[in-house]
Amino acid sequence: MTSKTGLPEGWTVRFSNSKNLPYYFKETTGESQWELPFGTDGEKLKAYMANHTVPSGNNGQAGKIRCAHLLVKHEGSRRPSSWKEANITRTKEDAIGIIHGFEARIRDGSTSLADLAITESDCSSARKRGDLGFFGRGEMQKEFEDAAFALAPGEMSRAVETASGIHLIERLE
Repeated sequence: MTSKTGLPEGWTVRFSNSKNLPYYFKETTGESQWELPFGTDGEKLKAYMANHTVPSGNNGQAGKIRCAHLLVKHEGSRRPSSWKEANITRTKEDAIGIIHGFEARIRDGSTSLADLAITESDCSSARKRGDLGFFGRGEMQKEFEDAAFALAPGEMSRAVETASGIHLIERLE
């Protein structure tokens, strides 16, 4: 059992973007559930949650940030399909070129990341203008997390490559 959370080994607590409720995630298997995992120390978890959430601001999440992103997938992405395209065949180099074009348009003020994400992002977050909600360390792919946490609110990253594809990330809060 992990000493700080009270959850069984390998389990973490996360918060749903849509409901802002805690759920439990096991990294090694990708399993997630709303119910407490078997073997949880309820008192330790209660103390952990009391110390790692705050009553207001940051959506009630201590240590969490909120970002939006625009994702361009390519044939080498871990899932080369999206809501826009069933089979993505563009090369990684083409995806990088597309992202650089989007970045230039955003930086010159002719559009915003949110406006582009609605129609151009290969992520299902497009319907929410690219908004991923609040997340903390250990909840995103490492390259994405490192870039996101390096930004100040209102800043946008350069192209960031992850197993999912090529991203532009804007820190919202």
